[in-house]
This record gives sequence, C-alpha cells and structure tokens, in this order.
Amino acid sequence: MTDRPICLITGGSTGIGAACAILAAKRGYDIVLNYRSDHASAEQTQTKVIAAGGRCALAPGDVADPEDIARIYKVVDDTFGRIDALINNAGIVGQSARLTEIDHDRLRRMFDVNVIGAMLVAREAVIRMETQGEGVVINISSAAARLGSGNQYLDYAASKAAIDTFTKGLSDEVAGQGIRVLSVRPGIIDTPIHGKGGEPDRADRLGPVVPLGRKGSPDEVAAAILWLLSDEASYITGTTLDVTGGR
Repeated sequence: MTDRPICLITGGSTGIGAACAILAAKRGYDIVLNYRSDHASAEQTQTKVIAAGGRCALAPGDVADPEDIARIYKVVDDTFGRIDALINNAGIVGQSARLTEIDHDRLRRMFDVNVIGAMLVAREAVIRMETQGEGVVINISSAAARLGSGNQYLDYAASKAAIDTFTKGLSDEVAGQGIRVLSVRPGIIDTPIHGKGGEPDRADRLGPVVPLGRKGSPDEVAAAILWLLSDEASYITGTTLDVTGGR
C-alpha cells in the first residue's frame, strides 16, 4: 500500500488523460491508468508517471463493458486498496456527420462509452469513496455540450451534455458523504481525438477562431483538473469548468 492518494484515470494512454497522469504524479498521486487498446502509449505514459515520482498500475479495459469495469477496479483494489480521485476521461467521437447520416450502431456505441460507461465507472468510485468518507470525481465533458456541434458531432455533443447533467445530479447525491463531483469542458485542445474523428488538423484550423486566438494544450486542461482535485477547490462541487480559451 501507499500513503500517497490514488487517482484512477480512464482513457489515459494519450491526450488529456496522459497529461493528467503525469501532472498528478508530480503533485503526489499514485496512478491507475486505464486504456482500451493502445498498450504501447499506455506504457509510455506509465514510464513518465514513474519518472515524475508516482507508482502506476495499468488497467486495460473498455468502459462500455461492465465486466471490464470490474477488472479495472480489481486493479485499483488489489494494487492500492483505495481510490481518492477519479478522472473520468474515456470517450470517443465519430466521423463528422449530420444526424441523417448517423445510424443506431454509432449512437449506441457513443452513449455506451461516453455516458453509460462514465456513469458506471463513477458508480464504482463512489461505492469505495463513501466508505472512506471523502473523494473527488472529475467527469470530462466538452464545450460541444453547450455548442451542439451541428453538422459535425451532434451525437458526441449530446453525450457530453448528458455528462454535465449527471455531474450535477451525482454531486447532490454524494455531497453529504464528503465526495465532490465536478465536470470540465475542454475546448479546442491539441489531442489525437481530432484524428479519430477524421480531422487531424482540426485544432490547428479552429484555433485562430477561439477568443484567445489559439488551440489549447492537454497540459492546460490537466492543470485545471488537478486544481479541482486539490484542497484549494474544497468548496467547489456540482459545477462545470470551461477550459476553452473563451469559446
């Protein structure tokens, strides 16, 4: 076991999740790093976490699969025996499309991962945090939740709007048990998710239209998340923080 607080990060092999893992290790956390399939990138992030002073256990699994979620938490329980923070980051985006081009299979997968999976992962964290009498859950939403992303990622935007509502409801349920629940809405951030949506240059293309005039970095989002995890944010719960450059 360890005296350092334990943070589970889903979708942590690259992008915002990886940046959170490295910064959290620098701030004194040990990490359980979940990823679905990119084992090589997860190992690279694990190496950086260890170099930053943290222990890091890898926990592969698809958050859309309840059995995989159980396996992820078995790593948490067997390796560290507790969880102090959850960064509920795993998510997917589809190819840019209008609603008339989106079929049931895509919608089912989008909501299985981005909404149902996130809720089930949070449920398991809360079960453990309630016995400890404290903990923080950070759900990763998106500026798309309030922008709608019409003609682009309407289904993704709807899934992230659900995350914002879930954040508020869960925060009300568990505040009395000493658990804080928040959501962070990243904007145009330079991560691999744009390539997965078929637009690898999207951050570069849209960065200039952001009020601050540029794209954001995963490290900037991670800094906001780690602040929300900290005691400096101890009186903040049930709210959503935009990290969008003013967009």
